Amino acid sequence: MLSTLSSSTPGSAAEGVPRLHPAWVVLGAVTVCFHLGLIFYGLTPALVSRPIHLALALPWILILAARTPFERWSGWLLTVLGIAACGYIAFNEEALANQYGFIDNNFQMALGVFLIVLTLETARRAIGWPLPLVAVAALAYAVFGEHIPGQFGHPGLPMQSFVGTLTIAESGLWGSLTGVSVGVVAIFVIFGAVLNAGEAGRGFMNMASAFAGRLTGGAAKVSVISSALMGSISGSASANVASTGAITIPSMVRLGYPRTLAGGVEAVASSGGQIMPPLMGAGAFVMVELTGTPYTQIMAAALLPAILYFATVWMGINAYATRHDLRPMAAEDRASGKEVAITSLFFAVPFVLLLERIFLGGYTPQYAASIAIFAGMLLLFFDVTLTFSLRGFASRMAEAMVTAGRQVAVIGAIIICASLVIGVLSLTGLGVKITSGILSLSNEMLWPALLLTALACLVLGMEVPTTAAYVICVSVAGPALTALGLEPLLAHLFVFWFALLSTITPPVCGGVFIAAGMVGENWLKVALKAMALGIGLYIIPLAMVANPDVIRLAFDPLWAIFDALKIALGLMAISYGVIARRAAWLRVLLVIVGALVIFAF
Repeated sequence: MLSTLSSSTPGSAAEGVPRLHPAWVVLGAVTVCFHLGLIFYGLTPALVSRPIHLALALPWILILAARTPFERWSGWLLTVLGIAACGYIAFNEEALANQYGFIDNNFQMALGVFLIVLTLETARRAIGWPLPLVAVAALAYAVFGEHIPGQFGHPGLPMQSFVGTLTIAESGLWGSLTGVSVGVVAIFVIFGAVLNAGEAGRGFMNMASAFAGRLTGGAAKVSVISSALMGSISGSASANVASTGAITIPSMVRLGYPRTLAGGVEAVASSGGQIMPPLMGAGAFVMVELTGTPYTQIMAAALLPAILYFATVWMGINAYATRHDLRPMAAEDRASGKEVAITSLFFAVPFVLLLERIFLGGYTPQYAASIAIFAGMLLLFFDVTLTFSLRGFASRMAEAMVTAGRQVAVIGAIIICASLVIGVLSLTGLGVKITSGILSLSNEMLWPALLLTALACLVLGMEVPTTAAYVICVSVAGPALTALGLEPLLAHLFVFWFALLSTITPPVCGGVFIAAGMVGENWLKVALKAMALGIGLYIIPLAMVANPDVIRLAFDPLWAIFDALKIALGLMAISYGVIARRAAWLRVLLVIVGALVIFAF
């Protein structure tokens, strides 16, 4: 379900196949019970729940995902020591809270340094080197920045205060972002794992084929709809490609679609799940924490831009139909009405319950998701024919527990490492200095600042997962954008969208790599098709700035819909200009007219 897995490198822990060994099933069940228990138990001190969150994550990444004998035995050692270190923090929470982040003995200093190193190594094993290297660079700046002359230096930080603030206080490793991972993100990860273990995925595919299978380009449009629905609960472009793509890509190839187009459609459609309400992956919940905006308002703000994204992909498929014979799905490949109705229940019941509890019941998203999880668990008793089976329930529940435990661990490792970076930015004032630099380079003009921010998001997003890229970029660029007049939520949505570019943009594009492997084509050719189809991912964030009413659906629906329709017309013209087989002068004219419609009127 989570946007953070989407940029994982191939072969990472995020990509591993769950192993249904009883020990991992039990550990997954403990992870699920712990996080669900926090919702119903009541307030738990941050220095108790957050260290336990990390402790539960360690075995999944350091032991289960170990690839060599050295990684395995060192993983066991680090896991045992890490659980002991986290246990020390949790058991001594009250005493440590009274130290206010100041270390007063050598043991605590060693413990703090070990926790920092453990966080870096866990993140490295989970998603590769880039994010830990960013964190190491931030730590090096904190330690040696006092020797840097000029405005980018800092006065220096006492080690006892610096290490203590990051490791034994309710900041740094155990800051508010980690709190979001513990209390919200983990719950929705569990929700996605439970739905995926049942028949929800088949329900998505069947509903999409019934709705779009008979249209021109039907197989590609089924991929768009099913990937949008599936991505809204998985949030991982790579996992989405692997799941829905296993069905849609062979279907497109069988109907004669060019292989590069088949891979590109699946990659770009799968990437959009991270921006599709109601779940939107981890980024939406981090946005709640960083902006103080209620989740329901963020969901409403993100709805029309997300629809525009998938509408642009849809229009791109129509444009490709002018160049290729994109036939509808064969009748025998489309699900019957009865099968659609039955399989749709497996996702409709939990989703309806989730939304009803949020909007009508007035409960928090995490509480509503917990109720929906229990409904999803009950549905695991039934297969696609609605046959009740205890054995089937046990098998599906075991799969859900292992998947949930593993994904919660990867997300936790990413967010805790990103929290380390945010802690350093706060302690050293580097974030404020970078913000000042952006304002200076842009000559305090909004559009140059937006382009600088977009470039930073694109570069950073190619190297670190989406949520981490968003958190780091918005921490340093967000204040600059708001200082230039952009409202905070719009600034955050702008950064979040551009942090997604790495899913389809070379040289690092995880979703494209997997789709290209599945279709047996050169990844760069697939990426070019994905970029053409996903051109909305590059334009819509800028269009939101030029037409800010499009995110105000909750407050001014008429103007929001008007702006959305205007943007849709412009995107349609640009999409046809980029893709359709027309005279060169006409294609250029379409692009220019589309840009004018979006940005000048």
